[in-house]
Amino acid sequence: MKRSVRRTLVVLISALALLAPSVAASAATDSKATVLSRWTQTAASSSTAWNDARLNRAPWASYGFDWTTDYCSSSPDNPLGFNFSLSCWRHDFGYRNYKDLGAFPANKDRLDDMFYADLKRKCATYSTVTRPACYSLAWTYYQAVSIFGSLEAVNPSDIDRARELVE
Repeated sequence: MKRSVRRTLVVLISALALLAPSVAASAATDSKATVLSRWTQTAASSSTAWNDARLNRAPWASYGFDWTTDYCSSSPDNPLGFNFSLSCWRHDFGYRNYKDLGAFPANKDRLDDMFYADLKRKCATYSTVTRPACYSLAWTYYQAVSIFGSLEAVNPSDIDRARELVE
C-alpha cells in the first residue's frame, strides 16, 4: 500500500474514532433514565439502538435493566403470520423499566406510541397485498395497550377481521 494512501486511512480512522464515542463509554457515563429514554423513542434509530443493546447486553449490565418479556402477553405474537414479537419485547422493556424507575405514568403514552411505530415499521416490510391486514392488527394492538395497558384486551374477532383483508 502506498504511504499516502495508508496515511489517509489512518487520518480517516482517527477522525471517525473521535466523532463516534464508543458504546462502552456511553454506558459508563449516562444515567439509567437517559439510556432508557434514548431506547424508548418512536424513531427507528431508537429501536435499532435498543436492539443492538439487547443483542450485546454486557456494556449495559451495570444498569440492571429488566430484559424479561412475555412478548405480546396472551395475544398472538405472530397474528396471521405477522411477527410482532420484537415490538412487543421492546414495549415490555419500556413498561418494566419505567415502572422500576417509578416514572411509568409520565412515559406510558410515549411507550405506547413507540410500540405502534415499531408495529407499523414491521408492517411496512410485508407485501402491499397483506400490508393492510398487518396495519389493521397493529392498530388493534396499539389500542389495546393504549386504552387498557395490556394486549390481553385484543379480541380474537379483531384478528378475524384482519384475516378478511388478506382473503
